[in-house]
Amino acid sequence: MAWDDLHDHKTPDERFKGPTGGGGGPGGRPPFDLPQIKFPQFKPSMFVLVILILLVVWILPSVFYFVEPDEEGVVTRFGKYVHSTPPGIHFKFPSPVEHVETPKVRKVQRAEIGFRVLEGGPSQRVPAESLMLTGDQNIVDINLVVQYRISDAVAYLFNVRQPHRLMRNAAETIIRGIVGSKKIDEALTTGKAEIQVLAQEKIQALMDRYQSGIQVITVQLQDVHPPEQVAGAFKDVVSAREDKERMINEAQGYRNAVIPEARGQAAQIVREAEAYREQTVKRAQGDANRFLAQWEEYKKAPEITRKRIYLETMEEILPHLHKFVMSSKNPGVVPLLPLGSMQLPVESGSKR
Repeated sequence: MAWDDLHDHKTPDERFKGPTGGGGGPGGRPPFDLPQIKFPQFKPSMFVLVILILLVVWILPSVFYFVEPDEEGVVTRFGKYVHSTPPGIHFKFPSPVEHVETPKVRKVQRAEIGFRVLEGGPSQRVPAESLMLTGDQNIVDINLVVQYRISDAVAYLFNVRQPHRLMRNAAETIIRGIVGSKKIDEALTTGKAEIQVLAQEKIQALMDRYQSGIQVITVQLQDVHPPEQVAGAFKDVVSAREDKERMINEAQGYRNAVIPEARGQAAQIVREAEAYREQTVKRAQGDANRFLAQWEEYKKAPEITRKRIYLETMEEILPHLHKFVMSSKNPGVVPLLPLGSMQLPVESGSKR
């Protein structure tokens, strides 16, 4: 209806007259006519065009998909795996024929055991996960972090329903078993590195057994300490152990200083004894050789040799006295005795 149709050719008086010819009353016509709206008539061609537009809007976004550089596309057709696609723009059949999942295969994820890191706030402890029993019936509080990534996107999507929860449960189970076989001293001090390596190997073996498509990168013990209720007693034990180690080190240092010195003194005594032995043996050999030489000379002239030995002996046992040798057969000084020594001055009062 056109806007011109609102105005007919009746006069104003006729418009305000009722059916009986009077003015507008309860049974009369309204003082004006309501407009009538006419909708355009849809043709079959227009209906087909609208359907085509809706199909294009629905199909185009579901035909092309984009895979990020750190993702891998996994395409399924009616729920069954078809193929995987690398990063980039790809084509697929529209939904519900084909669907695509794009897990981040290069992103390193982490599972926290014993605590939770809150965004923009401090970490929250989870005692139900962190308190563990050691092999010597002690309780230790352990916070563990497992870093992992997706190694097989297909296995990750189809073999595991909740992979993060699986990783957390598996890590808690493995670490409890390992700590349960260790003493508390090993868990608190020297055995941390061994526990980390062993936990990584066992968690990876369990993930491979489940065919989860997950690769464990590292296992880190964030914090290992005794429970808060007995922390003071454990500190005293640690202090006593440190004192023990210090005393042992001091004793070892003293031993390392004394033993070489004693060995040196022993070696010195042995060398002196060996030198004395060699000296005594050589002296004895010299005396023997001298005796043999004298014996040979004695056999040649016994009387002369006897006198010479006698004189040498007297010279040796009385070195500081003037000696006079007299002969009973021939009175006077022995001709062989040096006469020059007889001219030496004699001290007064000395006996000859």
